[in-house]
Amino acid sequence: MKKILVAVDLQKDFVDGVLGSEEAKAIVPAAAEKIRGFEGTVFVTKDTHGENYMQTSEGKKLPVPHCIKGTDGWELDADIAKALENKEYTAVEKMTFGSTELPGLVAEKAGDEEFEIEIIGLCTDICVVSNALLLKAAFPEIGITVDAACCAGVTPQLHDAALDTMASCQINIINR
Repeated sequence: MKKILVAVDLQKDFVDGVLGSEEAKAIVPAAAEKIRGFEGTVFVTKDTHGENYMQTSEGKKLPVPHCIKGTDGWELDADIAKALENKEYTAVEKMTFGSTELPGLVAEKAGDEEFEIEIIGLCTDICVVSNALLLKAAFPEIGITVDAACCAGVTPQLHDAALDTMASCQINIINR
């Protein structure tokens, strides 16, 4: 069975930048170790905004410019980038919480093989849950797992709520 890992938005702005948190910093070692030890296909999503971020719908509701393409905050966290150094992976830039492109890319990489997906990353209650639900909708019969120890939410309470939501949608939650 083909194994697919989706590492969501493990970027500097979400770890220790303008939207970073102690919880996000705390999961980086486990996420980096998961990536280093993963045997399979890896996708890395990158939250990607332009200079016009404040004029977007998201910018009006979250008026904190972040992950502006080409800035330091848009880059992957240094430990995550190091874990990916010897890995072949597909980077997926996404302009919003979930990537509508990701399910097609996963299907393309999987080909005719049976596969399962594991998801890690930031933020559990925004981009992780969005991508997990998009993938579950695209692949309702595929096993999808979220490793809670490799995810962090905006707050611990929102992290837990997102895990509950994903579990309700038949996504497996491990290391909670």
